Order: sequence, then C-alpha cells, then structure tokens
Amino acid sequence: MQKELMSTDKMAMMDNACEDLLSYGVWDAKTTLKNLIKKVLLGQRIAPEDMIFWPNGLLASALWHNRDSASLTLQSKIDIVLAEYFNRWEKKNTPVFYLDDLLSGETVLAIYEKYINDKSHNNTTDSQNNIINARNEAQYKNAIDKLAEYALTYPTDETGSFPYRAAQGTGHIYVDSIGLTCPFLYEYGNFNKKNEYMELALKQIANFLAYGMDTATGLPYHGYDITTGTRYGIIGWGRAVGWLLRGMIGCMTTDYGKERLREAYISLTSSVIAWQRKDGSFAWQLQALEGPADTSAAGMICVALNKGIQMNILQGESYKNALELGTRAIQKSIKNGRVHNCSGECEGFAQYPQRYGAYPWSLAPALMLEI
Repeated sequence: MQKELMSTDKMAMMDNACEDLLSYGVWDAKTTLKNLIKKVLLGQRIAPEDMIFWPNGLLASALWHNRDSASLTLQSKIDIVLAEYFNRWEKKNTPVFYLDDLLSGETVLAIYEKYINDKSHNNTTDSQNNIINARNEAQYKNAIDKLAEYALTYPTDETGSFPYRAAQGTGHIYVDSIGLTCPFLYEYGNFNKKNEYMELALKQIANFLAYGMDTATGLPYHGYDITTGTRYGIIGWGRAVGWLLRGMIGCMTTDYGKERLREAYISLTSSVIAWQRKDGSFAWQLQALEGPADTSAAGMICVALNKGIQMNILQGESYKNALELGTRAIQKSIKNGRVHNCSGECEGFAQYPQRYGAYPWSLAPALMLEI
C-alpha cells in the first residue's frame, strides 16, 4: 500500500519536531555553569535538567503518531531521533522528577507495546524495531514501570488527586495533570491488566469534573484546592481546556473508559466549540473573543475533536465543522515549519504571559492533524 505524500508544511514541521525533541530544554555549557554557580556559591535551589519534560513528551507523541504514515526514509529518521531521546534518558538512569514526565511515558509505552505485539504475532524471539530490541527490552520495561510506580506512590489530596507540585506542599490541583498523566496511566493499566492504574487515571478526571469546573459555562478553571474549596486561575484558559480534553480522550480507548467518560466528554466539547471564533481559531481564554488567538489551544482542542470523531464518540456535523475550521485556522499560522501565534509557557495560576511565538506545544498538536 503506497503511503500518502506529506504536505510540504508537514515535512518541514516534522524536521523541526525531530530537531526540537533533542534540543528543547537541554542545558548548554553556559546554562550548566550558571546553574552550578547558583547552586554551589549562592545556595539557591535549582530545578534539575529534565530529559523528558512535557514539551518534549508532546513532540515524541506527535512523531510516533506520524511514523506509520511516513515514508521509509522519514520512518528511519523518526526511529533514530526517538531512540536517541529515550536512550539519553536511560543513560541518566531514567530519573523521574515530575508528574509532567509521564507524558513521555505514553510514547515509550506505545513503542514497547508495538514491539511486544509484533514479537508475539511473528512468533519470534525478537521483532523488527529500530528502537526496542531483545538487548534493551528489559531496560525499556523497567523505565515504563518506574514511571507508573512514581504515579502510584505520588502524594494525593484527601480525594485521591495529584497536587501538581506535591513537594511545595500547597495541595493545588492543576488541570494540566489530567492531560499529562491520565492517558499513560490508563494505557499502562490496560496493557498490563492492572486495574488500579486505570482507576487512578479515572479518579483524577472524575475529581476535576466534580471540583474544578465552572457550572455557568461548563468550562474548567485552571485548578482548585479541595481543602478550601477555592478554584484558581481563570475560567476557560485555552490550554486548560486542551489538557482536560486530552486526558479524557486518552482514557476512552476501551469500552470501560468510554462508559465512564462519554457523557462528560460530549458535554465539555459542546461547551468548548460554542466559543470557537468565526475564523475557526480559539482565543487564549476561550471567552475572550476579541483577545489573541492561541494555536496551542486550537491544536489541542482539534486533536481531541478529531479523536472523538474517529472513535465515534462525537457524532454530528457541528463537531466535524469545528474541526475543519480549527485546522484551517492553524494552517494559516504555519511558517517555515513552525506554528506561530502560540502563547508562552504558563507560570502558575493566573500567570499567563501574553507572549506569542512558535513553541513545541503548538507544533506537536498541529502534527497530529491533517495539515
């Protein structure tokens, strides 16, 4: 079967994703020295260099998503880049620093599953896989198990939800954690037949839907604290919506997940597309219709719409039209293989810098769409 040719835009985007995966967030010599001085001479606490932080996790997922539809040459490049990405983490003894790191776990788990399934189907002691093979299979499995164990033993609030940064002792629940952790945990439990991981993922979502939503709009706050009942951030921050949708659709890969989440997912997506602008874009805060458009919000929302339609969860022309309009809006922001008009990295509740550029968190979702 002949593979479909990728558009020029998408080819350039894939090249940039490969480059960014191996470079984004990596400390150069100057940064390493600066952080060493801060730590040793000034006694400051320095966050560690995270080899699998969430922007890289999004990129890895997008590359793996496109692998099977790519040319053989591009498949080889993707395999080489993903192998280098995960190998450098393995060489550091696979450290897990944050909940964010579970996002990369999705891709390494998907690669491992394919390897195991191919090996079983071919009835051989190995399979054709340029990333995992008989020599490193155990290391990959151990790394995946380590990510799962990190989540299973992570501190929770009284309802069983993950505080985003438990070490800070605030108890703040961020919606980001839903998209960062739940798809990995659900699939890990499903693949290994360990229901406790699937239930842990579903609990995060159920709790946020119970305690973190605005009843008037049907949209999420950025987060909440169960001990005070306070909801934080703004209602309808675009990426908050994207993270919640991502986590939910990632846990509807089995009938059990669909049964638990279908109704809430349909309700949320309906509330979201009600705020889509006439040009197909979504604002950085969905209700801020005259504010800046944010391609990261649009990308994450459109990916969730696309998956919901493909899984026959979202039915009707309104969802298809929203997806088509949103994809067109994103295409207009692509230049030289970068997806521009993306809001900068959030710094906390109600801290949304109004800086717009091209970042991994707009590039990766766009690569999951038919661009």
